[in-house]
Amino acid sequence: MPQVSQSSVKTVIVASMIGTAVEFFDFYAYGTASAAYFPKVFFPQMTPVLATVLSLLTFGVAFVARPVGSFLFGHFGDRLGRKKTLVLSMLVMGVATVAIGFLPGYATVGVWGALLLCVCRFVQGIGLGGEWSGAVLVATENAPADKRALYGAFPEVGAPIGFFLCNGLFFLLANSLTEQQMLAFGWRVPFLVSAVLVVIGLYVRRHLEETPLFKLAQENDNTTKTPLKEVFQSNWKEIVKGTFIMGGTYAMFYTLTTWSLAYATTALGFSHSEMLLLLMGAIVEFAVLIMTTSLLADKIGRKKVLLTATVALVGFSIVFPYFLEGQHNLGGMLLFLGVGFVIMGTLYGPVGAVLPELFPTKVRYSGAGITYNLAAVIGAAVAPSVTTWLIARHGLHAAGLYMLVLAVASVVAWLTTKETKDIDYTK
Repeated sequence: MPQVSQSSVKTVIVASMIGTAVEFFDFYAYGTASAAYFPKVFFPQMTPVLATVLSLLTFGVAFVARPVGSFLFGHFGDRLGRKKTLVLSMLVMGVATVAIGFLPGYATVGVWGALLLCVCRFVQGIGLGGEWSGAVLVATENAPADKRALYGAFPEVGAPIGFFLCNGLFFLLANSLTEQQMLAFGWRVPFLVSAVLVVIGLYVRRHLEETPLFKLAQENDNTTKTPLKEVFQSNWKEIVKGTFIMGGTYAMFYTLTTWSLAYATTALGFSHSEMLLLLMGAIVEFAVLIMTTSLLADKIGRKKVLLTATVALVGFSIVFPYFLEGQHNLGGMLLFLGVGFVIMGTLYGPVGAVLPELFPTKVRYSGAGITYNLAAVIGAAVAPSVTTWLIARHGLHAAGLYMLVLAVASVVAWLTTKETKDIDYTK
């Protein structure tokens, strides 16, 4: 495989990581706002529970759009290259995010505000649908064969960085403004600030070179004009397995973040500031686990690390509701977030190498992106809303049922998937 210079390697790492951080900053801004502010801004005519459910459903709109983004950007990423497609995906995501910051609420335009919110959210999802797969391909297609999981972890670390920056900004705003000011204009600030971050991300990616593996595929005339058709014909089994490998991970992440923020502040007596501070601490743990478990996956294999963590997720799905019993149970919340993000970091880190390794170069952008984003649909699109509904219907102890089903499916998917560590990435 062609090697890149050390300076190019640094550019690759920074570009893949900062781009994902910007994209996830935008995405988490919506997740936080949909849990804490959108119920009152866009659905004040509803009961508090119904308003929260509807607000979280708008959060899920982007996950429905993400496969569309993976189809669109995957097609061009496999035909024209990784770099151009990555720049475009960030631009789409950034424009939609800034637009959300200008939307009028229910008090101004009635239900049209919620409809416009869904449109912007859909476009935002399309942008993110092309982002992750491009970022991990830029990293792993530049990596030495024995360090693909490590390189693939850098764009993964962009997720907690974006989350930390976004929630840090919300924390500062919540402690500087009154609740009425947050509802009036404070929630808009992160969406508008993202415009600056997008410009920075675009600047960094402008200096990015095309990956050596894609250049090699072009030189050997080993690209395809119909990547979507080919990936579904030749690699549909890998798409199915990868989707369920990742599905439980997604359900867990948005249960730990979006759902926990909404539930803790409406039912457990925690303030928004308290929960944001707790989540920011847990996100640091998340980032550390991403890097350490990716290093481990390069040494002992992806399957051993991820199958062990997936089995742990099955157990966590059953027991975590017991951690959250009682009003303002700080110890239980720390246990929920602490244990949860150990498992989450172990699941999320090595997958940056695993999903691309399931597919050949000529359909890798499409295959990895479709798999990742279909997992987002089954694992995260409705996870916060379904969890809220399960609790309302059956009580707190039912909160982990949806995640449990997906965790079991992930175990089955791993048991039927071979180790990918030693595959020839040039094929």
